[in-house]
Amino acid sequence: MGKGFFNVPIAINEPVKSYAPGSPERDEVLKAYKKMFNETIDVPMYINGKDVKTGNTKTMSAPHDHQHVVGTYHLAEKSNVDEAIATALEARKEWSQLPWEQRAGIFLKAAELIAGPYRAKINAATMIAQSKTVHQAEIDAACELIDFLRFNVQFMTDIYHEQPDSTSDAWNRLEYRPLEGFVYAVTPFNFTAIAGNLPACMAMMGNVVVWKPSDSQIFSAKVIMDVFKEAGVPAGVINVVFGDPVMITDTVMDSPDFSGLHFTGSTYIFKELWKKIGNNIHNYKTYPRIVGETGGKDFIVAHKSANPIQVATAISRGSFEFQGQKCSAASRAYVPSNMWEVVKKRVIEDVKSFKMGSPEDLSNFVTAVIHEGSFDKLAKFIDQAKNDSDAEIIVGGNYDKSKGYFIEPTVIVTTNPKYSTMCTELFGPVMTIYVYDENKYSETLKLVDETSEYALTGAILSTDRYAIQEATKALQNCAGNFYINDKPTGAVVGQQPFGGARASGTNDKAGSALNLLRWVSPRMIKETFVTPTDYRYPFLG
Repeated sequence: MGKGFFNVPIAINEPVKSYAPGSPERDEVLKAYKKMFNETIDVPMYINGKDVKTGNTKTMSAPHDHQHVVGTYHLAEKSNVDEAIATALEARKEWSQLPWEQRAGIFLKAAELIAGPYRAKINAATMIAQSKTVHQAEIDAACELIDFLRFNVQFMTDIYHEQPDSTSDAWNRLEYRPLEGFVYAVTPFNFTAIAGNLPACMAMMGNVVVWKPSDSQIFSAKVIMDVFKEAGVPAGVINVVFGDPVMITDTVMDSPDFSGLHFTGSTYIFKELWKKIGNNIHNYKTYPRIVGETGGKDFIVAHKSANPIQVATAISRGSFEFQGQKCSAASRAYVPSNMWEVVKKRVIEDVKSFKMGSPEDLSNFVTAVIHEGSFDKLAKFIDQAKNDSDAEIIVGGNYDKSKGYFIEPTVIVTTNPKYSTMCTELFGPVMTIYVYDENKYSETLKLVDETSEYALTGAILSTDRYAIQEATKALQNCAGNFYINDKPTGAVVGQQPFGGARASGTNDKAGSALNLLRWVSPRMIKETFVTPTDYRYPFLG
């Protein structure tokens, strides 16, 4: 710092625009969508501040119109990954020494670029390549990413202000150094905000990054990098590579300078990466930090005192927004027998009222799932439910991939609380409901806790405060984010830090200072003012 203690702008959550008919933002995003959908872009990798093309390319298409190509992207060779690592380490020499307020200025500018001139573009890219409705794109690609950038700057200063006590004899101070070496960001398709935040939060703390986005999110990742470039992220600080995840990861983790993994994706892949790091541990200069947010089998539990219409709405919104492709999406529900008929009627009415199709039609509530692999997996589970004696599809159950990967929002009711779709993460618009005896609430809470390996999000709906307290205690280990009288989705940066435990990740809470602390290595400095000149202590006499 050197020249003063600087106050950063107080972070506030970016207001969500309505996109109501006649609003300027509606016109702007539809104009951007049409333009970007009808162009064909070529997306290079970004290494050491330069666009890198290998000529070995793959195409990008919209999930809701999979025959329509919107662009190509270039696949990395091993030499490209080696270059990304080398240039990151070279950039670290200056970046790690840059005063924190200069780093803060870059990412605060990035937030304002997204809030203003890039808003329609980043939302439209997310609508096209990830098939999000405009509302889902707005709360993700615009608002949440802006919030991450603003709040992380504030969290960074909070961390730096945390200092040990000193005395008249010695001055104690903590220096929050970036990790030694480089860090690796692996990001998912489903949230543009996560894709931007994982590399950005580490870079903000002075680290240098090799970033591998999901193949299904490269279209909007290109917009993120355009923002970072315009905001002034120096060459080599964030390097982006695409392609074979095994080759890229092996190259990264073979480097002795690898110092951290920031991951969001599947539980299986995260465990495999953890194992790979363990197998290489003797090669590293330091113990790598490992942070991951992975799968979920998120629940809704209704108590017999709950309002059944509120329960039905929590199911409809929590399960089917963004086609259930949120880590936090509700995919299993426990409804008491006393209200089941009311809940059932309302959920069926809700689902039948959903419009499904292209996100360009802003009246659509759901669109397509991300790719054919996801479509085929979901269709298989739906077909199985149609044949199983302990399952019944009460609404939905159809699917069609002739034009886009469309899975109809589907509700399965099961008599078996351990039925496959009550336990298995599907990551799609499929909700499974178990109707329990209204007088067996305590037993049902135990069932909820024991059914899934995951522990990401969950919700309890009740008007009985004793029942709420019982659930809060009984379910304390099976949801890192626990919601009372709400759906289990919609965490807001700075308000509900997000993450889960068990097979859902390391629970390092994105959207809080807790996550940023993983990307620094504190150094304690003690300065003694009067240095002793005799080894003898008084006890020696």
